[in-house]
Amino acid sequence: MIHPTAIISPKAKLDPSVQVGPYAIIDDGVELGAGCVVGPHVYLTGLLKVGAGNRFHAGCVIGDSPQDLKYDGTPTRVRIGDNNVFREHVTVHRATKPDGETIIGSNNLLMANVHVGHNSHVHDRVILANGVLLAGHVTIFDGAFLSGNAAVHQFVRVGTLAMMQGLSGVTQDLPPFTVSRAMNEMCGLNVVGMRRAGINAADRLEVKKLYRQLFRSGNNLRAALAEAQGKFTGEPAKAMLAFIAAAKRGVVADCGGVSDDDSE
Repeated sequence: MIHPTAIISPKAKLDPSVQVGPYAIIDDGVELGAGCVVGPHVYLTGLLKVGAGNRFHAGCVIGDSPQDLKYDGTPTRVRIGDNNVFREHVTVHRATKPDGETIIGSNNLLMANVHVGHNSHVHDRVILANGVLLAGHVTIFDGAFLSGNAAVHQFVRVGTLAMMQGLSGVTQDLPPFTVSRAMNEMCGLNVVGMRRAGINAADRLEVKKLYRQLFRSGNNLRAALAEAQGKFTGEPAKAMLAFIAAAKRGVVADCGGVSDDDSE
């Protein structure tokens, strides 16, 4: 189960079922749950607590120090849930201060060369395709899909079931169920993702109406949001309203073109 070339600190806590490949390094503060598989040349460090069933492919570096000039070397944390896949050369950096955490939830797929910056929170069932870049303090909510080489600015949130097209970037919040393209452009709704997630036709239709009122009515977003409050009663629509109301960096603007929200 443990390759003889692996270097594992005697202070690390590994479930007896953990498998560790050649030349992997596991430092003092690491805890690995049942059924985890650590591939060759993986480096696990920092105060890193990992749940069950996680798989780290070759070359991953998980829990290393944050890329923040203010970081003073204090031991800080990464917390990972269950059944995640970290493909080749994924990097996840620990928090900048002891009272913070970098968090990866459960059932996520992080493809090759993904970077998750310090103090970020990736919730559950998220797919980050090859080369996705998350800066510090980013939040990615359940079921989001970020395509290849997408980039998210620090402190930005990407909502539930939102999708980012390949090579797109956001420096403002991307609301739930929406699709981004290019830089800070939103081009409609992730209708396919909503359907696959079990959101019924009536709720999908209500979200479409809400989207048009908020982003295609020609009104100021704040005024459109106030007008929509109480008018939309479905849970997905209310989730979108709550997300936008809580935005601190602003919200990505609609590009005004024909898009996925115009047809089922």
